[in-house]
Amino acid sequence: MRHNDVIQLISVETKHDESGNPVYDEIGNPVKVETDRTVYANQFEVSSSEFYEASAQGLKPEKQFEVYSFEYRGEEKLRHEKREYRIIRTSSRGEKTRLVCERVLADG
Repeated sequence: MRHNDVIQLISVETKHDESGNPVYDEIGNPVKVETDRTVYANQFEVSSSEFYEASAQGLKPEKQFEVYSFEYRGEEKLRHEKREYRIIRTSSRGEKTRLVCERVLADG
C-alpha cells in the first residue's frame, strides 16, 4: 500500500535559555517550542471498538494514520489538511506504526 497522505509530525519541547534553564512566559508557564517535519502516511478509519474504548476514557479519536516506524520519533501531535491532532495512542507492527489521533480544538 502506498503512503498517499502527507502529514506533519510535531514535536513539542520546553524552550531553554543559554544556561540550560527553562524559559517561562509572563504568567509563569514554560514556553513551548514546536518543530514539525513532513512524512507520508496512509489514513485509516478509526474502528468502532477503538472509538468506544477511547470514549470511555474521555478521548475522541477521529483519525488513524500509518507511517513507517523509523519515521515516528515519539511526536505528540500531527497536522493533516491544515488541522492539528493530538496523538492519543500508537501501536507498532514491524516496520509500520499506527497513530490514533483526536482533533485539537483549542490550546489551553
